[in-house]
Amino acid sequence: MPVQLSFWEQDRYFSNLDIVIAGSGIVGLNAALCLKEKNPKLNILIAERGALPSGASTKNAGFACFGSVSELIDDLSRMPEDEVFSLVEKRFRGLQKLRSRISDGVMCFENNGGYEVFDDEMNYRECLEKIPGFNSQLKSIIGSSETYKNADEKIPAFGFANVKHMIVCTAEGQIDTGRMMEALIEKAKSAGIKILNGLHITKFETESNGLFIQTENGYAFRTRKLLICTNGFAKQLLPLEDVQPARAQVLITAPIPNLKFKGTFHYDKGYYYFRNVGNRVLFGGGRNLDFKTENTSDHSLTPLIQNKLDELLSGMILPDTDFTVEQRWAGTMGVGAKKEPIVKKIQEHVYCAVRMGGMGVALGSLTGEEAAELVIENL
Repeated sequence: MPVQLSFWEQDRYFSNLDIVIAGSGIVGLNAALCLKEKNPKLNILIAERGALPSGASTKNAGFACFGSVSELIDDLSRMPEDEVFSLVEKRFRGLQKLRSRISDGVMCFENNGGYEVFDDEMNYRECLEKIPGFNSQLKSIIGSSETYKNADEKIPAFGFANVKHMIVCTAEGQIDTGRMMEALIEKAKSAGIKILNGLHITKFETESNGLFIQTENGYAFRTRKLLICTNGFAKQLLPLEDVQPARAQVLITAPIPNLKFKGTFHYDKGYYYFRNVGNRVLFGGGRNLDFKTENTSDHSLTPLIQNKLDELLSGMILPDTDFTVEQRWAGTMGVGAKKEPIVKKIQEHVYCAVRMGGMGVALGSLTGEEAAELVIENL
């Protein structure tokens, strides 16, 4: 049943809309800001299905990363070399755009390095052999001749158990996800961009001069253009696109006195990841234990993965340390057969920018900008 809007609601929120953006995450907000910068007169509404951005933007681990050595090796087994390093460049450029839009101080960016930990000698040796070639490839992107290097000397000080080797990426860091999103939302509102939460778009129909949009809660309105930035939830509006939801389960400890390490860390080809948040430890991953079950937008937690996280936390990351897990949660990433984001025109008046592949912090700003340019070209 359609909701009957008052004159005031229709006039202030839903009249003469130029662009509606589905999703108020990193991509949607950056796209809206770029559109406003290109044309300040645009009337833009961001429709967010949840009370907060519902996918991964407020639920991610806050890694400012662009790819561990083992992840790049895995990518090279499935993608041409030029595509792999083109994607790395996009991630790195995206991080620089994010840092230029939201200052390091505001989002608490810290360049503590990104580490990969190894308990398997053969896996480490394979990665070690690739470092010179990867560093050579990355020099023109990062500007450093030694992006990756051995970091075994830090293992004792970090206090890990059963870790035989470490490789550090010197160009990676960490952010405060909540502060980042708060700042992006504030910038959008200051630019005159409307954001309505709890507005879940379920259907759109093409008309002669635009689109008629319907929502789950009964609101219906018109717009000239629609940009879909719902990432892990994109399948609901884009059934033909190669993007699927992927659940990421995460936990965080209570503060730990004298925590021994700082930085972001990847383990087991990046399927597990942990970092310090002040003197807490955030730990997530384990999707590889049951890919089929984890290809879901359901935010429930599963014993299989949570038990594995607990096991690794006590056995490898915090051995002989008293700690308490304070919170557990899950988010929804957008993945597909390829890792490259999908930024394209879907049909007349409809565009999308989805499939961040678990790298939304790195890719979101640049992908939002690319989507904005595509929409502007067709206005």
